[in-house]
Amino acid sequence: MSGVRRAALPGLAAMAVAAASGAAVTAGQAAAAPARVQGTAETAYVADAGSVTVTPINTATNKAGPAIKTGGDPQAIAITPNGKTAYVVNHGPGTVTPINTATNKAGPSIKVGPGPRAIAITPNGKTAYVANSGSGTVTPINTATNKAGPSIKVGAGPRAIAITPDGKTAYVVNRGSGTVTPINTATNKAGPSIKVGAGPRAIAISPSGKTVYVASVGSGTVTPISVATNKAGPGIKTGERARGIAITPSGRTVYVANAGSDTVTPITAATRKPGPPIKVGLTPWAVAITPDGHIAYVVDHRSGAVTPVSTSTRKAGPPIKVGQRPITVAITPDGKTAYVANTGSGTVTPISTATNEAGPAIKAGASPWAIAITP
Repeated sequence: MSGVRRAALPGLAAMAVAAASGAAVTAGQAAAAPARVQGTAETAYVADAGSVTVTPINTATNKAGPAIKTGGDPQAIAITPNGKTAYVVNHGPGTVTPINTATNKAGPSIKVGPGPRAIAITPNGKTAYVANSGSGTVTPINTATNKAGPSIKVGAGPRAIAITPDGKTAYVVNRGSGTVTPINTATNKAGPSIKVGAGPRAIAISPSGKTVYVASVGSGTVTPISVATNKAGPGIKTGERARGIAITPSGRTVYVANAGSDTVTPITAATRKPGPPIKVGLTPWAVAITPDGHIAYVVDHRSGAVTPVSTSTRKAGPPIKVGQRPITVAITPDGKTAYVANTGSGTVTPISTATNEAGPAIKAGASPWAIAITP
């Protein structure tokens, strides 16, 4: 049992602060979980980059349902705010597959651009934006009709996307050009690109919606961008290969996973000053924070573990053993369970945030890559 605990905060809203990963269920595994009914236990949807499927996991029972066929090489997934539809990004064929979460049935695939890698949905649930790494474009999808609109030109190799809490602007991370492109969601027009660090990879927006933070692998920095002006501030030095990023629900601290230095860097948002690096496991790949803001869970890719970090003390607890080559983590809206996708073992590991103990691995295809949980 870990020395880091997540203290309960009565009355806190159940909002998820999480990262994503994926997987698929193979034939002959556990019995199917019942179809999700609105208002009951959440469902974790796991995209399996090693196949053409998504696996639904009932979070109340930790049982996987039958794999849902999507498109080739699904690498990202997002769920509408009302929880009714999961949109799966299929990197290989350049499509997005909508899944009805009440029935777990896939609808017809929606053609987007080549090599899509990321997706984000506006807070009102009306539009999904898909970043197409192969064409340097973003495709908007009308969620009422599941029709794609005209592609929006951004920078080279877009790899991540996030939308402001007010839904007015989508920010697209262009890894190939070292820029971020803002898109006005009312007009679907792209603004001038904003220069950030080399090889930007991850993005997070403060809960206030005032600041965008972009982690860059090549420069080992985080660039803050003012939403009001779309101007970038000076890069904040973190560790080598800054790859994952998450912000506490209070907005006070930004946590950055540094894959090249095996550390996590906490940044005080008010001063934009990095604190002392926190040692974690080998090759930290991603980070997610519990809804109460007490624990940051860091995915240690090469260690096959997750390190819990107390946000009050900025101290790491004992690593929690998961599967082989974990790649991402997502936390349930009630904050009780963190789900970790293990690409090397084809499983998802549930972790109790009350005890920091891992439950039995859940089989989820060949190479789970992305996770999204219904609200």
